[in-house]
Order: sequence, then structure tokens, then C-alpha cells
Amino acid sequence: MLTSSLPAASTVVDSILFRDAFGTQKMRQVFSDGALIQRYIEVEVALARAEARAGVIPADAAEVIAREAKIERIDFDHMREETDIVGYPILPLVHQLVGMCGEAGRYVHWGATTQDIMDTAVALQVRDALDSIDADVRELRGVLAALARKHRDTPMAGRTHLQQALPVTFGYKVAIWLAMFDRHQQRIAELRPRVAVVEFGGAAGTLASLGDKGFEVQQALAEELGLGVPATTWHVARDGFAEAVNLLALVTGSLGKIALDIMIMASTEFAEVYEPFVKGRGASSTMPQKRNPISSELMLAAAKAVRQHAGLMVDAMVQDFERATGPWHAEWIAIPESFILASGALHQAKFALGGLIVDEARMKHNLGISRGLIVAEAVMMGMAPYIGRQQAHDVVYDACRTVNEQGGTLAEALAALPAVTAHFDRAAIERMTDPANYLGLAPQMVDRALALSAQAGA
Repeated sequence: MLTSSLPAASTVVDSILFRDAFGTQKMRQVFSDGALIQRYIEVEVALARAEARAGVIPADAAEVIAREAKIERIDFDHMREETDIVGYPILPLVHQLVGMCGEAGRYVHWGATTQDIMDTAVALQVRDALDSIDADVRELRGVLAALARKHRDTPMAGRTHLQQALPVTFGYKVAIWLAMFDRHQQRIAELRPRVAVVEFGGAAGTLASLGDKGFEVQQALAEELGLGVPATTWHVARDGFAEAVNLLALVTGSLGKIALDIMIMASTEFAEVYEPFVKGRGASSTMPQKRNPISSELMLAAAKAVRQHAGLMVDAMVQDFERATGPWHAEWIAIPESFILASGALHQAKFALGGLIVDEARMKHNLGISRGLIVAEAVMMGMAPYIGRQQAHDVVYDACRTVNEQGGTLAEALAALPAVTAHFDRAAIERMTDPANYLGLAPQMVDRALALSAQAGA
């Protein structure tokens, strides 16, 4: 039987074994119990100060509340027990704050309701968490930009439906990844003012308990906390928080796409890229030769989990009347876990991509395994001006069948056809069938992506 002295966490985000694989200490701290309760207290103190500014409560009472309401004085066991009975943590907290503040305690939580305090506290958490995600995305963009620049002209096989399609460059592939995160950085900036707003409306959201002082207190509260003021009460309009988690689903979805590419490219048969070498990382308990793409696997797992939470947040938007009867609680699960998982996935991405090992020779080898068939389109388009597009298609099609059925290279098959040699000598045929000569605008697209990314701010 396990004893109480052993580790007790039961989820990966807090597990002593898995927490640094699936999250970061920085993001766990933002959403820790201590940080959340501290935010509750900060909101209660800010409310007292705002109401004192508006003349709703005595100024000296607000000073006492600000001085005496300290998290160090909270009895957490009692707060947990009372929360389990009440169903929400704010009334148990208010009971203790009232006791701390003496006569001034009568003005704690004046005109507020539980959800005002909880939602505003979470808005503060999300604001700080978005700052952290924003910094991680910015750092990852720098990593991707350097990788795209370095491999601007590194040719490799472009693949569609997992089949070799046309030549591209590895820098082109990375530039596509970079552009996704440029857009995510823009989305974060656009989202922040919609979600970093105060929630203060009272029992039914109408600020009725404050009479004609409601808007003034709401504005002052927002100023005290550095938050925006919403057009209306939003305690049953959950689009802001839902948008935040769905943005995280987009971010981790992009990370999942990158992870899948890396995992396939790192497979033995491809062997084109590898995650950074760290002794023992990705090792198998039975197969000493294994070098598993651990960071990519964690990124993909996070993408799947955050996607589920994004759906949960959209479901939680469906709330009844002026105070919901349950969907709100689902956010308590989804928001912290989504931010922690997204933070962990970005951490893994920075590690994997920052030290990515790119085997250019293997990319070149793989580009040649089709024996020139990967540039069949290039040959067709090169011959079309001389014999017409359809006839060129038929000629190249026949040459490709010869390669598939009899072996050899596309260049050799073409050199045996009079319809080809009438217009092209062997050197020209070799140039047409060299994959490195059919990269389209891939390198230039890298340049454009890098320029736009730099313009957007690295």
C-alpha cells in the first residue's frame, strides 16, 4: 500500500515523472493553486480600492483590506473543506478575509458575486499565460527562420500522399512552418484585448447592488488590475476564453504537423533528419540501436489533448440564461491544462528544432531513388514547346513505364527515344532530369517568408 510520503500527483501536468515532458515550471506556476488563490485575493483587494475610489466604501476600510488580506494567513485545509461543501472557493475565501480584516471585513466582496472574482482572476492568469506563449512562439520563429535560411537551397523530395511528387528544398518546408507561427503571433496580439478584460457585474450581471456607481467601480477595478473593460457583462458569454484555448489548439496543431513531418523523416527508411542527440534520450529498453523522436511524440500528444479541450471550451459556451448550471466548471479543467500542455509542446519544439540534425546527403540520395521520375513533369514541360504538351506527356509517360518495367534512369529512357533526341542532346536531357534544376520558386519563397517574418517582428 502506498504511503502519504510518496509522490501523489495523478495527472501528467503535475506528475513528478512527466510534468517537465508535458509542461513547464513557468506555466504550472501561473496556474498553481497558490497563484490562483493569490489572484482571488488581488481581485478582492482591487475591488475594495476601486469602490473606495468611487466612494462606495470608506477609504480606510480599503486600506485595511489591502494591508491585512494576505495569502500567508489562509488556512488552506479549511478553505478546501469548505469549498467542497459550498462548491466554489470564493465564499470560503471571503470568510477568512473578513476575519483577517476586523471591522473593515464587512466591506470585503462588496457588491460582487463569486463568478466576478473567479472569472477576473482567470482573466489575469490567461493574460500572463498568453505573454509566456507569445514569448515562446517568438523564440520558436527565430529558430525556424535560422533553419529555413540555412537550408534555403537544400534539395529534397517533396511528397504528396506520402509519395515522392516534385523536388522542393528543406528550407521551403521550414518556411511553411515559420509562416504558420508568424500568423499565430499575430493571433495572440489580436486576442489579448478580447480576453484580458475584467468581469464584474454582481448577482445577475446588472451591477444593481451598486446603484449608479456600477460603471465607475467597474472601470476603477479594471484600472487597478490592468485589464480592459468589456461592453457588457460576459459571465455567460464565454467566447473570449474559448477563443484563447482554440488558439492554443491552432498553435499545438501546427506543432503536431511539424512533429509528424519530423517523425516520418527520422524513420530508418527516410533518415533525413534527427532530433538533437542527448545520451540516452529516445533509447529503448530492449533495442540499443533505437533513437526515438521523443520531443516530436510529446508535441503530437499535446496537440491531440489540446484539441479535445478546445472542443470542450466550445461546448462550455452553451450556457443557460444569466448564470450557467455547469458548463462553467468544464473551463476549470480545460484552461489550465491547455496552457500547460501548449507551453510544454513549445518547449519541446524549441529543443528539437533548435538542434535538428539535417542529413543533406541522405536527402539528395532519397531525391534520386526514383531514378529521375520525380522530375517527369519538368521533362514534359521542357519538351512541350517543341512537340506540344499532350504529345510530350505521352512521350514522357512511355519513358517512365520503361524505367518502371526495365530499370535504368529516366535520362537513359529518354535518350533512347527519337522524339526526344531530335530536339535535345544528352547533356540537355541530363539537365532536364536533374531534380536540383526543378525547384520552382521554393528558394525565393523562403526569401519572401523570411522577409515577411522579419517585418512582423522576430
